[in-house]
Amino acid sequence: MTLRAAGGSPVAISATPAAARRAHAAESPSRILDAADRAFAEQGYEGTSLARVAESVGMSQAGLLHHFPSKRALLMAVLARRDAVDSARIGLPGHARGLGALDALVELVEHNATVRGLVQSFCVLTGESAAELHPARPYFARRYARLRAELGEALRAGVELGEVRPDVDCAAVAAEVFAVMDGLQLQWLHAPGEADMVALFGAYAARLRADLAAAPPVP
Repeated sequence: MTLRAAGGSPVAISATPAAARRAHAAESPSRILDAADRAFAEQGYEGTSLARVAESVGMSQAGLLHHFPSKRALLMAVLARRDAVDSARIGLPGHARGLGALDALVELVEHNATVRGLVQSFCVLTGESAAELHPARPYFARRYARLRAELGEALRAGVELGEVRPDVDCAAVAAEVFAVMDGLQLQWLHAPGEADMVALFGAYAARLRADLAAAPPVP
């Protein structure tokens, strides 16, 4: 808040304690998600406690539960946020059609190389979710089905545009692409100095682009 002194000069007034508390409360969900993401990356879902997440952001467990009523709800919120970021970056199928979809994925891998913690939490949770009773198992099953469908649709649009060979099995290629992406992420996490995720995926995408490209029309 800014008031005017007798001479007309502005005088800054600090926010009231109530306003400060409201601002802090508005920031809390994002801070909790950041802390939970780090905890899941380091300890997995089963090894993460709500009490420890709450402590890391300077609040009580009851305060955390006010925003996220259970550990499962917190996990789903972390995954939903990651999905929203990835979807915006990939832009499939509406914004990246045909072979341009591969370029969008290369850009995503380049971004992922700058957020190691997020990649680690994703890989840990993906691996854990293979267990039959893991709470994230349905989420990852739906996620992979959606990603395969979106990339497959983008590649089929490329067939219609004349960019992609008409004999390409777009669904199979989509499954292969995400398998390569996830496999490279794991190798990069284990040995970043040996597995250059960005360079390796970029080279793979270039080879795939050349293989999928339709022959130029005969003059």
